[in-house]
Amino acid sequence: METQARPRRSMLFVPGANLRALDKARGLAADGLIFDLEDSVAPESKASARDNTRAALAKGGYGRRELLIRVNALATEWGRADLDMAAKSGAQGVVLPKVEEAGAVREAASLLARAGAPDALALWCMIETPRGVLRAEEIAAASPRLGGFIVGAADLSKDLHARIAPGRAALLPALAHVLLAARAAGIACLDSPYFDVEDLAGFEAECGQAAEMGFDGKTLIHPSTIAPANRIFAPSTAELAAAERIIAAHADARAKGSGVAVVEGKLVEGLHVSRARRLLDLAQQIALLVEESGLAP
Repeated sequence: METQARPRRSMLFVPGANLRALDKARGLAADGLIFDLEDSVAPESKASARDNTRAALAKGGYGRRELLIRVNALATEWGRADLDMAAKSGAQGVVLPKVEEAGAVREAASLLARAGAPDALALWCMIETPRGVLRAEEIAAASPRLGGFIVGAADLSKDLHARIAPGRAALLPALAHVLLAARAAGIACLDSPYFDVEDLAGFEAECGQAAEMGFDGKTLIHPSTIAPANRIFAPSTAELAAAERIIAAHADARAKGSGVAVVEGKLVEGLHVSRARRLLDLAQQIALLVEESGLAP
């Protein structure tokens, strides 16, 4: 799966057991939705959550948003039925929880193929254990279906016995390792949810950190965090203006027989042009998503 400059600034988890949440999500300005059959669903509600999610996707109304389904682990009594439903659901991706080795990805890919899943249905892996972090590179290369990684910082910090403080110093090595593995494989990478939904300042700071590191966006657990995530992970007006200047200056330099240009005292080469084009493309995709949905950006 090739990484595309599609908006993934805000990917909201939606509990499959909550009919009201499934309906309300149609009117939310998140770039993507992750229908959850795992952590947010009690054991006695697993089957009904699966049926609810199937029905919600069949009904539609989610527009251009990217739609993923987080299934239960294949080792559980619900995992295979979840995968079978997801294969025929019309979603764009399936999220596997707590992936620790490449074999789990290959098994899921095989089951999806047998269930008749389209080739475009991507597999996403939650990387949320020390073993998963250490094996991120081999997991990323496990199947052509790989679409992205999602970091699960809560489980990871528990296993590490880490004390999480603002700035996430204890997790930075793991975050960077997972991001590096994703980028080396050409797949997307999303940051972990922020669980204190009343701490907007802390949430925004963590989004800023993740955006600076290079994450595509953040997974969310509450609609109130959609707007700040969309703002922080989107290219700013200043960044877009600079991108246009870089592209124009480099094109002018090429026309004069040079491979480099100088913009505001800084050397500009092909790599800067590639980044500039990606930012402009991302901004265009965001604009299309906003226009189609009729919702605030």
